[in-house]
Amino acid sequence: MKLRLFPQESAGLALLSQLARQIVLASATMAEILGAPAAEHDRLVEVMHDHEAKSAELHFALLTHMRTSFINPLPREDMYGLSLQLNEAIEKLDAAAELVALYKLDRLPKRAADQLEIISRQAELTEDAMRRLNDLDELEDYWIEIVRLAKRAERTHRVWVADMLKDMKSTQYARNRDIANQLVDVTKNMRRIATQVGSIIVKES
Repeated sequence: MKLRLFPQESAGLALLSQLARQIVLASATMAEILGAPAAEHDRLVEVMHDHEAKSAELHFALLTHMRTSFINPLPREDMYGLSLQLNEAIEKLDAAAELVALYKLDRLPKRAADQLEIISRQAELTEDAMRRLNDLDELEDYWIEIVRLAKRAERTHRVWVADMLKDMKSTQYARNRDIANQLVDVTKNMRRIATQVGSIIVKES
């Protein structure tokens, strides 16, 4: 039997999906930043700021929707928690992009691209999952896959930090470590989203 939570009201789920979409777009912009010369960074950071601003707009739109809608597809606290984590994830991507520009880094180690690949995959899976929160039967695989990717991101982060300690001088290490921390924190936000989805599955089963 399919698990359904108020399928007649989907506007909130659409807003959550749009929030996740901003992370997909921001990941693509971050990939451009990693491959661009330093002279292009300021322009691309402005594009990233636009993604972050759109995310904030969607977050507040969802809060307004929850206050004014008689029926919501999920308990309000769950919708708020998901929206908050999505918005925080893109804030951290925005911060990582800005740090690249502020530190005038021409090139980041390959581990940065590895982390970004994980973030992009998490964002794609999450965008799809947010649309399907009123039909929970198939979301357990989403939950498990996001956690698997987050664990991979943690391992990549540890290796990245170890490599930086070995190969970089203190100032260079500090700058790259700041960016590494922002990127791994994005994956932690995505894991919290999946964990909350898992909690919803358990509560509604």
